[in-house]
Amino acid sequence: MLTFPLPFIEQTKDLLGTEWEAFEEALQSDAPVSIRLNDKINQKLSYEKVSWCSTGYYLPERPLFTADPLLHAGTYYVQEAGSMFLEQAIKQHVHQPVHALDLCAAPGGKSTHLSNLLPEGSFLISNETVRQRANILAENMQKWGNPNVAVTNNSAADFSKLQSLFDVIVTDVPCSGEGMFRKDPASINEWSPANVELCATRQQSIINDVWPSLKEDGILVYSTCTYNRSEDENNIDWIVETLGAKVLPVNVDEAWGITQSESGYHFYPHKTQSEGFFIAVLQKTSSSATSFRKSKNNDAKNRQSLLKRDAFVSYLSGDNWIFRLGKNGIFAYQKQFEEIVTAINTHLNPLFAGIQMGEQKGADFIPHTALALSKVLARNNLAVANVDWQTAISYLRREAIMLPDSPKGYVVIAYNNTPLGWVKNLGNRANNLYPSEWRIRMNIDLNTPHKSPLTENNL
Repeated sequence: MLTFPLPFIEQTKDLLGTEWEAFEEALQSDAPVSIRLNDKINQKLSYEKVSWCSTGYYLPERPLFTADPLLHAGTYYVQEAGSMFLEQAIKQHVHQPVHALDLCAAPGGKSTHLSNLLPEGSFLISNETVRQRANILAENMQKWGNPNVAVTNNSAADFSKLQSLFDVIVTDVPCSGEGMFRKDPASINEWSPANVELCATRQQSIINDVWPSLKEDGILVYSTCTYNRSEDENNIDWIVETLGAKVLPVNVDEAWGITQSESGYHFYPHKTQSEGFFIAVLQKTSSSATSFRKSKNNDAKNRQSLLKRDAFVSYLSGDNWIFRLGKNGIFAYQKQFEEIVTAINTHLNPLFAGIQMGEQKGADFIPHTALALSKVLARNNLAVANVDWQTAISYLRREAIMLPDSPKGYVVIAYNNTPLGWVKNLGNRANNLYPSEWRIRMNIDLNTPHKSPLTENNL
């Protein structure tokens, strides 16, 4: 049974009043398990739907997700249901192509969702300050497969020089974690009133730092996994009064059980099938500085790094691709995004911008796993080997596999016709090109059946 600090109990009783006992009882129950589907697959499931998310589902039990190749293929994301409410905020307030920033994006739940929600023609920068977490973010975003995305490793203050670049900024700010007590009981011991106030101050600093990069009339989505007013409503009041913004409403169905306050929306576990979550949507009303402008010097550097299209264009579907040599290999993006990609490469610290195609070693082009996972991979131009579950797990462990029926050269490995990555087939063996930092480290018994939430059957 979970035991909570007395100050937390008193604070939450003040917020909930007579609902406290139902709230506490909910925290003693098991947390729901929910997933969100990617549009890589066109599939409807028979599970209970997440009411506020068109692609969200609750699972009846928690499977061994690591043993499901379809998770590694980016066909779904395991995400807390309350966080999926981002869909309502974006769909109700963003209707034109935008430049968007997810400022505190790791591990990637909201960014993978956001990349699917934004109108066609949008570009998303997903950022994480901590490098190790940024690497995890990059992995998840590349597995998700949307091409018009960059992942950066920068502080909030680094974006202040990109004045008025963004139409939309999502800030799931670091918080005291009250909403995760049920899911992560260890976080209870880290909670204190002093930490709440420290987090609230830090959250204001983060918003203040990134504010210049939001256009006038731009949208800010602010969220936490807390219940307290200091990190939630009080910070919304601070943004409105100090920085210059107005709160925007989000239409909510009463049946969803979401609690509306004067400036945002609360998810309480005794009223919604979710962990604790708070979200608010604001529109910037303060006048903005001069918009970000590219420099001619940056254009010159950009032209020097561009590559001829002929060698790479057959890997991708669609038109107007630009191929560019970066510090981590060759990247592709569409011509309409040239200005923002140049700004990213010039002013930020990108892990990637666009599609990470691979690297050229002498006459040999070695494709990157991100290319195989991309939604715009031109599969019809490539050799593809569809493998069984045991072979897929061996591949994801980065073990050697055999493909006697496949042609020599680079071959896409797929499971359930969904790409996982590449091998270089030599005939007598296939060199595994799966990134070592992504490999499965868990010991999975290949003789024991496992279930995938997408097939609802044993793998």
